[in-house]
Amino acid sequence: GQRVSRESCEQTQAVTSYSNKGTQVTVEIHPKDTTPQLLKKLSFGKGAQRLPSLRGQDNRGFQRTEAPRPPGGRDLHAYPWDKSSLKSMPVNLQEFEKLDAYALKVNVKNSVEELVTALLEQARTDLEKVRAIWMWICHHIEYDVVGYHNKSQLSSKPIDVLQTGKSICEGYAGLFEQMCSIAGIHCMKLSGYSKGYSYKIGQTFTGDSDHAWNAVYLDGRWHLLDSTWGSGAVDDSFTKFSFRYNEFYFLTHPALFINNHFPDNSNWQLLKPTLTLKDFENNMLHNSSFYTLGLLTAQPQTAVIRTVNGKASVSVDCRSATLFKFELKGTDEHGLMTLKKHGMKLDIYPQKTGSHKLQIFAKPSKASEDVYNCVLEYVVECESVDKAMRFPKGLHQPVGPSWFTERQGFLRPSHPDPVIHTNDGRCSLTFTLGKDISVIALLHCDNSSLTEAERRQHIMQIRRGNQIELKIHLPHAGNFVLKIYAKKKSDPGNYDYVFNYLITCLNTEVKWPAFPQVYSKWAEDYEILEPLSGLLQANRNVQFKLKMHGIAKVLVQADDAHPLTQSRGCWEGTCNTSGCREVFVMVQENANHSFYSHVLKYEVESQ
Repeated sequence: GQRVSRESCEQTQAVTSYSNKGTQVTVEIHPKDTTPQLLKKLSFGKGAQRLPSLRGQDNRGFQRTEAPRPPGGRDLHAYPWDKSSLKSMPVNLQEFEKLDAYALKVNVKNSVEELVTALLEQARTDLEKVRAIWMWICHHIEYDVVGYHNKSQLSSKPIDVLQTGKSICEGYAGLFEQMCSIAGIHCMKLSGYSKGYSYKIGQTFTGDSDHAWNAVYLDGRWHLLDSTWGSGAVDDSFTKFSFRYNEFYFLTHPALFINNHFPDNSNWQLLKPTLTLKDFENNMLHNSSFYTLGLLTAQPQTAVIRTVNGKASVSVDCRSATLFKFELKGTDEHGLMTLKKHGMKLDIYPQKTGSHKLQIFAKPSKASEDVYNCVLEYVVECESVDKAMRFPKGLHQPVGPSWFTERQGFLRPSHPDPVIHTNDGRCSLTFTLGKDISVIALLHCDNSSLTEAERRQHIMQIRRGNQIELKIHLPHAGNFVLKIYAKKKSDPGNYDYVFNYLITCLNTEVKWPAFPQVYSKWAEDYEILEPLSGLLQANRNVQFKLKMHGIAKVLVQADDAHPLTQSRGCWEGTCNTSGCREVFVMVQENANHSFYSHVLKYEVESQ
């Protein structure tokens, strides 16, 4: 497994090499331009076999590999990340499927040499050899949490790591290095600082290095990998390790690897320009999930954010539609998150001064499971609180329309922003709806004396073809949540929550009455033009104008019955509210029947 120097020499040397089948081959090395002579062959075990070729990348017995060199020019990658690839060289994971499956099944614990021999049965190229070694270590060596706490019981020797099946990072990296060496791959064990389990946001790094990983030499360039972090993770109490394979740390792009690995020797960053330790300490920590989910960048790029006038903002850019959640000190009450086509924007309004932990979670929009991965962590330093931005408890994140609501059939929203400000307490929203969609909307407010049914009467829904309008008259000033639910008309099931808006009104004089009560016979494409208020003044003549179709007769029933007349698609007329507490609008659907159905109910003010 030793590399032979290439100095020219006059005398003949004999070098013995071992193929991965246990074949011993002795080769004479002659002065240049002469052909090597095979001297003898030993221990084939199964009769005569063809000797390995001495040419090319694929030979398994003896390779003329390039001499390793310190990292430099051709190894270096641009920083910051160019958003191209997560890997430092082209890798097609599908081509590894058979090799990966084979490597996982190899079960050799006697010696490191025997293990490598078995693994390389299915590996031809240097890349495949490194892959087989990587997969085996990541799935067979567990992190030794006991040894981590009690170093006296710990050995990081490769043979001990192999036979106990456990170690800490030093043992992972040492075993990887030795296995590569046996396989004829140049490999270095690197050490440095890491943002691992015990990392605290904003901390500084001093003293000895705390982590070990590897660099391998493939295709004429150095590449980075971390088999410790590729194998799994420990729990929050650091008492239990779970195998959870992480592809991200195999040949990671150096501009991403530097995110949580800072080598003692800055040349092993493999970056141009290199980062200082101060850069490393200040930079935002992106979990591997951040990149594997297709996220690209996050702003701000520093781990600690300071509020300005009680507000802090975070944004994330991504390649494809992604769903996000956030928690500020364990709750999502103190923020406004909106989904964008290629990312999200979050405004945070802490309601207490001091330091707050902010976590951002994400999952692909097409994921069937409702599992969000933590992708970002910040510390928010709040110096002053904006009390005006205290949101109702019923506000659900994300807020406002987005690509997600479009998928649910809500197109071309009149209000693309998540917050609607109204000074007079009234607002109107319109959407174009997809086919076969039925909608209901609810109004929520903290500390409101109104019941849900009463608040619902402050929303009027009007359908015009495939357009829907929601008219809202607020009962009082404050912050309201407009929640929108939908289902397929053809579906007999319940309505599903789709999205919500925040509606704010600071005008304390606002006090709109409810809309009239609507009965089941009121069709969704009927429309009230007047009176919109569900509370009519007493002893007044009230003008009615209603858009209804397919109706034979319309009556307004107060103290007396008042028929409405049809004119240009509307039913119009007046009624007097004297001597009554309620006014009903009734319709006769068929002229041949005398039966009338209630469609609307108005209240009359007490005299």
